[in-house]
Amino acid sequence: MKKTFILLLVVAVAAACAREPKFTLTGTIDGAGNETVVLQKRIPGGYQVLDSATIENGTFKMEGVVDYPQMVNLVIRGKRGGLNFYIENSEITINGHADSLYMGSVSGSATQAEYDEYKALLDGSNAEMTKIYDSYRMARMDGNEELAASLEKEIEALDIKQTEIKKEFIANNPSSYIAPAVLGELAYYLEVDEMESILNKFDTTLNKVQTVIALKDRLVQLKTVAVGQKAPDFTLNDADGNPISLSSRIGGDTKLLLLDFWAAWCGPCRQENPNVVKVWKEYNKKGFDVFGVSLDRSREDWLKAIQDDNLTWTHVSDLKYWDCAPAKQYAVNAIPANFLIDANGVIVGHNLRGDALAEKVKEILDTK
Repeated sequence: MKKTFILLLVVAVAAACAREPKFTLTGTIDGAGNETVVLQKRIPGGYQVLDSATIENGTFKMEGVVDYPQMVNLVIRGKRGGLNFYIENSEITINGHADSLYMGSVSGSATQAEYDEYKALLDGSNAEMTKIYDSYRMARMDGNEELAASLEKEIEALDIKQTEIKKEFIANNPSSYIAPAVLGELAYYLEVDEMESILNKFDTTLNKVQTVIALKDRLVQLKTVAVGQKAPDFTLNDADGNPISLSSRIGGDTKLLLLDFWAAWCGPCRQENPNVVKVWKEYNKKGFDVFGVSLDRSREDWLKAIQDDNLTWTHVSDLKYWDCAPAKQYAVNAIPANFLIDANGVIVGHNLRGDALAEKVKEILDTK
C-alpha cells in the first residue's frame, strides 16, 4: 500500500510538472534554407538571446518559459530586419518569408492580438501624420516658412491626439502587459505627478515587468529635477575648453534660463532649434537666455550645427553622446529635452517646445 501511494505521488508530481506553463513557438519561413533563427529581446545596450533554432524544410520550433508576456524579436542570423511580437506561455505560430520576416504573421498570443488592437487605434492618425510631415519637409525645402509653421501646428495637434489615445488605453487597461510599453512611449511627455499617478494605478501583476521597474527607478530620479525643484548644478567645457557651470548662468541679468539638451545628429532637435532661436531673439533683452548641452560625439559636427542653426548662446559638451554626465543627472533619455529655470535657480518648466516655450516665457517675463 505504501509503495502504491508513493508511485501515485510520483505520477501526480510528474503530471503537474508537465502542465507547467511554457511557450511553444512554431514557425514556417518561406524562402529559407538551413539557416538559424534567433529569438531575442531588447535590453539596455543591445539584445539578449533567449533561444535559437535551425530552419529545416522551411520550419523551426522552440520551447521555453517566460515570466510574463513581453516583446521579443525574431531574426534570421545574418539577415537584416526581424519580426517583433509579444511572446507568452502559449502555443504560438509564426508565418513569414525569409526576405521580409518583419512582415510575418503571429497567432496564438493573446497579448500580441491585444497589441495589434492597440496599434489599430493609432493607424488613422499615423497615416495623417505621415502625409502632413511629408508636406512639412517639402515646405521647409522650398523655404515656405509660413506653410511649414502651419503644418507644424497640425503635427503638434496630432501628437496631442495620439497622446490622449495612449493615456485612455492605459487608463482602461491597468492590468494589460501592453500598458507599461505604452507608458514608456509617453514618459518623455509626462511630469512627475502624472507618471506617478499612472504607475500607482497599475495592477500589482505588472510590478515584475522590467519596464515598470525601470520607470519607477526613473521616477525617483525625475523627482530631483521636477518643476519646483532647485536645478542641480554641473560644470562642462565650452568649445574652447573653458569650464562653465550652470549656476554661473543663472540670476543677474538672466531672469529665465533654458537648459537645452540637444545634438547635431538629432533631427527633432534641429527642427526645434528655429523655435528656440525665435524666442531668444524676442526675449533675450528682457532676461531670457539659453544654456545648450550637446550630446554629440563629434566636435566638428557640434560646432557646425551651432553655426548652421544660428545658436548664438552659450554651449557646452563633454562629447560623450548618451554618457553625457548632465544628461544622466537630469534623467534625460530622449532629446530634445529642456528645463526652464528662474533667477533663483528653480525649475519652472520642463520640455517646453514650439509655442509652449514662447507662451511660458511671455507669461513669466511679462509679470516681472
